[in-house]
Amino acid sequence: MKTIANIPDTRQQRIVIVGGGFAGLKLAQSLRKSNYQIVLVDKNNYHQFQPLFYQVATAGLEPSAISFPLRKIFQEQPNVHFRVASLENVDADNQTITTDIGQLHYDFLVLAIGARTNFFGNQNLRRHSVPMKSLGEAINLRNTILGNFELALNEPDPDKAASLLNIVIVGGGPTGVELAGALAEMKKYILPKDYPELDFSKMQIHLLEASSKVLNGYSERSSRKGKEYLERLGVKVLLDTYVKDYDGHKALLANDETLSAENLIWTAGVRGNEVGGLLPGAFGKGSRLLVDEFNKLKGYQNIFVIGDLALMQTEEFPNGHPQVATVAIQQAGNLSKNLLRLEKGQPLKPYRFFNKGSLATVGRNLAVADLPGIRFTGFLAWMLWLIVHLMEILGVKNRLFVFINWAWSYFTYDQSLRLMIRPKGKEEEEGELVA
Repeated sequence: MKTIANIPDTRQQRIVIVGGGFAGLKLAQSLRKSNYQIVLVDKNNYHQFQPLFYQVATAGLEPSAISFPLRKIFQEQPNVHFRVASLENVDADNQTITTDIGQLHYDFLVLAIGARTNFFGNQNLRRHSVPMKSLGEAINLRNTILGNFELALNEPDPDKAASLLNIVIVGGGPTGVELAGALAEMKKYILPKDYPELDFSKMQIHLLEASSKVLNGYSERSSRKGKEYLERLGVKVLLDTYVKDYDGHKALLANDETLSAENLIWTAGVRGNEVGGLLPGAFGKGSRLLVDEFNKLKGYQNIFVIGDLALMQTEEFPNGHPQVATVAIQQAGNLSKNLLRLEKGQPLKPYRFFNKGSLATVGRNLAVADLPGIRFTGFLAWMLWLIVHLMEILGVKNRLFVFINWAWSYFTYDQSLRLMIRPKGKEEEEGELVA
């Protein structure tokens, strides 16, 4: 296979970073002025802000507002080279990776390709439910929901129309809770104005969680308030409940009850993205890669793993650290310092998780905050959530657009991004040519 072109061979040691998410981007930014040559590889040419995918899915934000071009970040950084490519295989013996555009040699390899949706082997759920782990999937979810509303308008069967309106969300973590709250507010404030012919009193939003509480991992108070807020907004929360099967029309629960819904959104779990060529012993639970306290892949000397893909088992975290942005960014920061120490022959420092707290918003003025030494809910937690997420978005222009959209929605109880944007099918294109 050919070598990826136009990346110069220099006397510098080359660090190849696969993945431009929170972990990979933070590492590349931290090392951009080092003596290393940095090659960043990602299947997209942009960084996507995952915590706000649900707002794209519910027409609260446009996709470009939470995306930022990776090339723009590294303009005028001659040490950093970026390529749009997908990882196919790692050849540790020859210190090369194989991608869909060619092979690339590395001195140090950092895998930061994150996680994907875990359907736990259920092919029907994979086929018929809608995940939300990428910007494209968030747009698809928006198209699916709005498209079903349009179908409901022309459906003479009231039961079928209600099924087209109904939404089942599987997974009561922050993503599921925030998505359920946003959809409930759309149902209350926005959809009746867009679709006055539809009876939205028949629309049901169910949130299903297999454990005994929503926001598992948060404090008891925050979990309790999160459920209370959801129910205040009209969401039906079902705890200790999981889905056995789904045919695209009805969800079969473990107790053999069924929920009729044409929209089933799966946020119930993730598993590490696949990496070919590694020893079987490198993989742990959930297809995550086992690393030591320095984020070094077990069984390898010059391969590191950071972010959601890394499984670092400690006494405090026997199942690994939470798969959240805070951990990814902290691991990247620690690894960048360790790579500089390696260059100087200095000993490495282990990664230690610093818990900055957890935030989750349920709706307008409704949020929970678990911070070190303090927990609070309601309006103050909601304001803190807004400020933290706004400041974490890349780009001044993006922050401005997000702030304007949030302010507009807050004061007008409306959104202006309810667009179904889909590529044309081949038959449509051929029809236009014939016409």
